[in-house]
Amino acid sequence: MKATVDFAYGATLGEGPVWDEQESRLYWVDILSGKLFRYDPYNKNNEIFDIGEHLGCVALREEGGLVMARQSGFAFFDPEQRKVTSITESKFQSPDSRFNDGKCDPSGRFWAGTLSYDLEEGAGSLYCLDQNLDTEVKLRELTIPNGMAWNRKGDKFLFIDTPTRKLQAFDYDDKSGEITNPLVVKKFDEEEGFPDGMTIDREGALWVALYNGGKVVRIDPGSGETLFEVHLPVPQVTSCTFGGADFNELYITTGREYMSADDIDQWPLSGSLFKVELPFKGRTSTRFAG
Repeated sequence: MKATVDFAYGATLGEGPVWDEQESRLYWVDILSGKLFRYDPYNKNNEIFDIGEHLGCVALREEGGLVMARQSGFAFFDPEQRKVTSITESKFQSPDSRFNDGKCDPSGRFWAGTLSYDLEEGAGSLYCLDQNLDTEVKLRELTIPNGMAWNRKGDKFLFIDTPTRKLQAFDYDDKSGEITNPLVVKKFDEEEGFPDGMTIDREGALWVALYNGGKVVRIDPGSGETLFEVHLPVPQVTSCTFGGADFNELYITTGREYMSADDIDQWPLSGSLFKVELPFKGRTSTRFAG
């Protein structure tokens, strides 16, 4: 199946799509421009919020607004007031690193990973911001922490550290937020590209964006088998999420980082937001409970 462009844009590193079912809007980011977008798919309006620093990801908040992982640390954001409120200038952060992908777990904790700007192997970590606004390190010695998801039962955490090409499953304790016993679900072949952002559907299958692979694949988390593919006319496919009134529309972000002028001539829609209507349905995003 093929995805089509829903909003043509030139994001350097489009990422982090989150569907807000209350607003019927899609939030997404361009990490390296520090821009947060609120996209209305019905009138094709893509509202821009300039956060003023590199912005890894955002998540919806139970109290309204968003929680975000900026280069300098965690913060709340009120889109209506355009107001950023710092939660913590994280002691784990430095000018040499930034936040990348993130999601909320079933209990409403916000997880987000960091990487070094020079992509130093093992320099990244995975952090968790809990409901009391305390921060804990969940994993260390990562390089590009990316896709995250939790299964329907709430006892498995799925995670991708992109350069390893591995999709891993951890035992997950929802009460404590602890993760243990990593198991490799799938190792992607070199010709498939690098696994990047990820979401999960109502049947429990994973949808993994393949950076430099030009597609999103649906994966059985038990066997690692590829069940379905969505192809895009651009190589840098970064992340995806379900949205729409029936949650059967997959929104897909893309980028154009490192591309030459010739590359962009070849793939002019790179950095745009894509969409495909599917015979599968997703789930609502868990909101931050703090």
